[in-house]
Amino acid sequence: MFFRMKRRILSGAATFGLAASALILTSCSTVESRISHHPEVYQGLSPSDQQLVSNGQIRVGMPQEAVWLAWGAPEQKASGAMRNQATETWIYITYRSGYPYGYPYGPYGGFYGGVGFGFVSGHRIHRHHHRSFVFFGDPFYDPFFYSHIPPSIPVPYKTVTFANGRVVSFQYLQGYR
Repeated sequence: MFFRMKRRILSGAATFGLAASALILTSCSTVESRISHHPEVYQGLSPSDQQLVSNGQIRVGMPQEAVWLAWGAPEQKASGAMRNQATETWIYITYRSGYPYGYPYGPYGGFYGGVGFGFVSGHRIHRHHHRSFVFFGDPFYDPFFYSHIPPSIPVPYKTVTFANGRVVSFQYLQGYR
């Protein structure tokens, strides 16, 4: 029991530390800092692309280096093909705090704005071998885990796809523009 709780605490601490590190590392890089550290890349862009990059925007046909200046380094990259041409897609991720799948359930059952295994009535009678047991709340509810800091959930919010080092498409996921 002790080791399971210790493992759960360490796992939660490691997850929090990783999310905090990712947030700190990505927040250190801004459009201005990337431009100031790589002025030769910025100066090599057309005036219209310089304006877009300065505003953190991109366009189809823009070179990969300009996208890096405007949006920074992606959290993930994916290789693929489009019309028999090799592509690379950059995926940018943000972190939302919250509980997936409707967690947490209240300590006495019920739902907190979600769906799942919670009991709306607040208790449940279970019969086993001619004995009755009363369970209050959700049998999967963990008051230590769900009553503290909500977990950080990675969510992709924009992507850009390149072919031959140029933007061929980009997307903003709804609600993140």
